[in-house]
Amino acid sequence: MRYLCLFYIDQTLVDAASKEEWAEINRESLASNEELQRSGHYLASNALADPKTAKTLRVRAGKASWTDGPFAETKEHLGGFLLIEAKNLAEAMEIAQRDSLARMGAIEVRETAGF
Repeated sequence: MRYLCLFYIDQTLVDAASKEEWAEINRESLASNEELQRSGHYLASNALADPKTAKTLRVRAGKASWTDGPFAETKEHLGGFLLIEAKNLAEAMEIAQRDSLARMGAIEVRETAGF
């Protein structure tokens, strides 16, 4: 089964982190992805640019409307994703729990719909 791990970043934690802490998180994250590749769990991943670069589209009554920024005002913003293959939700949660980016916010694990 495929699971999407969505990384939500708390900007206050990011701002408080030292350059050394970020360097460690990046090293750990890359090492984690390499391990997931070796174990056959890794499918894809990518970080997202700053939320200030986002545009949100809404279509109502056939008319398109664009706004700056992410969809909703929240304390945390979507910072990236990891698409994995796991035998079940428990294994997907175990994989997500090992990711160092969890220290900077939250990771949502969701089964893909498969179509």
